[in-house]
Amino acid sequence: MKPVTVIINGGAGQGHDDRACAELRAKLANAGLDAELVLAKDGEEMIATARRALHGGAELVVAGGGDGTINAVASVMADSGVRFGVLPLGTLNHFAKDLGIPLDLDDAVRNLAGGVPRKVDVGEVNGRIFLNNSSLGLYPDIVRDREKQQRRLGRGKWPAALWASVAALRRYPFLSVRLTVRGETLARRTPFVFIGNNRYIMEGLAIGERERLDDGVLSLYVAQHPTRLGLLRFAVDALFGKLGSERDFDVLEAPGFQIETHHARLHVATDGEVTMMNSPLRYRVRPGALTVLVPAATIASTKTTTKTTTETETEDHAHTRPSL
Repeated sequence: MKPVTVIINGGAGQGHDDRACAELRAKLANAGLDAELVLAKDGEEMIATARRALHGGAELVVAGGGDGTINAVASVMADSGVRFGVLPLGTLNHFAKDLGIPLDLDDAVRNLAGGVPRKVDVGEVNGRIFLNNSSLGLYPDIVRDREKQQRRLGRGKWPAALWASVAALRRYPFLSVRLTVRGETLARRTPFVFIGNNRYIMEGLAIGERERLDDGVLSLYVAQHPTRLGLLRFAVDALFGKLGSERDFDVLEAPGFQIETHHARLHVATDGEVTMMNSPLRYRVRPGALTVLVPAATIASTKTTTKTTTETETEDHAHTRPSL
């Protein structure tokens, strides 16, 4: 077993074939990485390859693909202590962007060779992890509808997503939830519940981004009662991994919480993948569970941000967390 295992999703982004893999092998070798490269056909093969790499003593396991691919491999890597690398080959690449990992392939390979390890949090719901976010209601329904249209009608991802969003607008769906957070139980009727791994920025031009992934909290966003036009905006934002403005949501932060519905089972999205789960949904954060290679400049920037934030809180005592 080689010290580095690189697991590539053959269907990520524009796709990856044998020629692209040969080019990537050359890039890895030029960066001084003795790597085994595996072109996986599905999530099961990605997970099996990651497990084999860990059992074989790999020093670095790399996932190449979109956020769903990164999630699949990370589910094996969490709490292993082995370094985890990311090659952002997907469409949106939220996890890589929020960690400052380069989106350019050459730069991303160089980060695998020269990056520094950073421990980041992982979210979990009923035993399934998420690196970015999880959601209930509107978004999982749209994803399922989009996938059906892609399979049955042969539509592309984004045209199918548009039609699925319009269908959701016609249904105007709502979900009754009971939230238990920090010992308090609250009832809400909402079209969309969004759970973030750490805090999402909800103002300015950075909506849907995170400054940190190591604060040890989950952020819970419960959409208020929107108009039909507002519902469509929620749908479009969710498809691009974004939220909206803070006025559209009730917001709470906690290391864990429970969500119950009237349904014994419901569809739950985790990093864009939809799974049927039993209610209640038990969410928790796993602090520092994943050791990710990031550019050294990202670590320095995070330390500066932390220092500035701490000084500001000390000076004016104005730091407050919105609550439900």
